[in-house]
Amino acid sequence: MGARDDSWTDDEDPGPVSRPFTITGGRTQLRGTWKFDLVDTVHRTAGEVTYHSPERSSILELCRVPVTVAELAANVGLPLGVVRIILDDLLTEQLIEVAAAAPRGKITDMRLLRQVLEGLQRL
Repeated sequence: MGARDDSWTDDEDPGPVSRPFTITGGRTQLRGTWKFDLVDTVHRTAGEVTYHSPERSSILELCRVPVTVAELAANVGLPLGVVRIILDDLLTEQLIEVAAAAPRGKITDMRLLRQVLEGLQRL
């Protein structure tokens, strides 16, 4: 009997083994009214944590300093939709506060729109 061929395995870390929907308990929709824009800033409050999961713990640790939703998703390595649902739960539990980076609704400030366009053109 020859050596067993395990070429289908990888020596590197396989990453998370649970699917995103298991992290959110199967939820795909936000419960609250906050929409969590990519540039909204999130920071931790002094509230007491009653439920720990690795994902929630990672997000709460990163929120000790103000951080954007986009940075959170990138740093924890989870899809944006999953991060938004976790943030929704944390906001409901008053463990985080969120500050909108831009006014909601229609933006009609031509100066702001011109600055955005100029910034995009520089990229």
